[in-house]
Order: sequence, then C-alpha cells, then structure tokens
Amino acid sequence: MAKFYFYYSAMNAGKSTTLLQSNYNYHERGMETILFAPKCNNHCGEPIIYSRIGLRQKATLFDSNFHFWHHIQEELKKMENLCCILVDEAHFLTKTQVAQLVMITKKSHIPVLCYGLRSDFMAEPFPGSIYLLAWADKLVELKTICYCGKKATMNVRMDDKQQPTKKGSQICIGGNERYLSVCMHHFNTMIGSVEDIAFERAEV
Repeated sequence: MAKFYFYYSAMNAGKSTTLLQSNYNYHERGMETILFAPKCNNHCGEPIIYSRIGLRQKATLFDSNFHFWHHIQEELKKMENLCCILVDEAHFLTKTQVAQLVMITKKSHIPVLCYGLRSDFMAEPFPGSIYLLAWADKLVELKTICYCGKKATMNVRMDDKQQPTKKGSQICIGGNERYLSVCMHHFNTMIGSVEDIAFERAEV
C-alpha cells in the first residue's frame, strides 16, 4: 500500500539533496516520477529543484491554487509507470493540498514524499507542516547541527547585517546568507525563549 511521507528538518539539512537522490534512485530502476516545487521559491524563474551542492532537476511549480489531485489524474493518462511523487519545500502547501496528496496515496496508490520545515524563524509552524505532521503515514527527521555541535531544530533569520531578527513576514526566501540552523538553547539566546515569543504574539 502506498504511503505518505514527511521528511522534515531545520534549514540547510540537505532536504532537496535527499529528494533528488530519491528521485535518482527511482529513475535508475526505470520508474517514472513527478517533482513539485513552490513558485515562491523557484530559482531565477526556472521550474527546478536545486540543492546547495549543485544538483538540480526540473519540477512542476505550484502555488496556493494548484490542484494536485486533478493534475496527477491528468498525468496518469500520459505516464505508464508513475511510481512516486516528490514535493520540495512542502511547508508551503495549504491544508487542502496536503489532503489532496493524502488522497493520491490512498486512491491512486502512488507514494508521496514531502520534504520541508516544521517551523519558521519565530518558532511558529507553517500551515502546511501542521497537516503534514498530523496526516503523514511516516515522519522522518533529517538532521543537521547547530554551530555548538548539538542537533539543530530551529531556524534563525538574519538581517542584512548578519544579525538575528524577529522582523519580516513568514515567507522570506534565502539560504545560508539569510538563515542559521540552531539548537533550542541558542535559539532562546539569539531570539528569545519560545515562551516569551508566545506571550508577545498573544499581546498583539
């Protein structure tokens, strides 16, 4: 039976690299795949998934209005051996889109592998991640490390002066120049405790 997977981590843990390696493994065995990536995070306007180590692969771009179920049903009319669907930056999915991907695994019997973040730079969960964590058949943590050597679980956003910041919208695209993966201790040191952040937001 096909399963729905969510591979999650902090920033810069190699999620896209892992996705592209999985995609390569399918193709090496003569199996077809479809890759998806969010429009808001495409590189130079190209419909590709790009990893920090230089790997890249063409992908279908999605936004909040994209309908995964309808798209896959149309693709199945053209593809004889579709064996896997892979979604990069899956935290940008909507609740409805996560439900559509679940339906693909259960009704079309195609495995879906989603890769993304749990939380943003203010320790708030992304809407898509809430339902990926709740509905995935299997959760897999991809690990990376804080500069102290401990496991990194949080994301800190840096401003133009490379200082930690609490400012900005939830979506702000960037790599190593914009985000730092840290453990909870150093997140609390750099940004403030999650208790204080929760209190601040409750007061707004």
